[in-house]
Amino acid sequence: MPPGDRPTAAVFGPATPLLRQFDEMQTRAFYVDFLGFTVDWQHRFGENFPLYQQVSLGGCVLHLTGHHGDCCPGGSARIPVADVATLQAFQQRLLAADYRHAQPGLQDTPWGTREMAITDPSGNRLTFFADLPPTTPPEPAP
Repeated sequence: MPPGDRPTAAVFGPATPLLRQFDEMQTRAFYVDFLGFTVDWQHRFGENFPLYQQVSLGGCVLHLTGHHGDCCPGGSARIPVADVATLQAFQQRLLAADYRHAQPGLQDTPWGTREMAITDPSGNRLTFFADLPPTTPPEPAP
């Protein structure tokens, strides 16, 4: 690309958040058993090395790492959901799972989204969100 030219949006794909994990069993219980993610692949450099893995749920892809130099604990990722009804159904499924460490609620924001924030066992915050339908202002009285 010549200097000064701006890349087009088509050149870039979605970002993949990298989140720190500490306890592999708790991480699996949270992401796979509770949230419903699938483990796509796992990697270790050796038998006694930390786990690096990819998990996904629909189009959401996350990398979870036990390597202390990869990222700081307490990260955050915002995960879009198709619509408000899907987000609400997801929240109800999570509540029905009766997971002892999270009972997520929904919150409407001033910027027009409904959000559900959940903190994983390593202190990372996942915020699932959907755009609220636009509101039509009331017609002025005649």
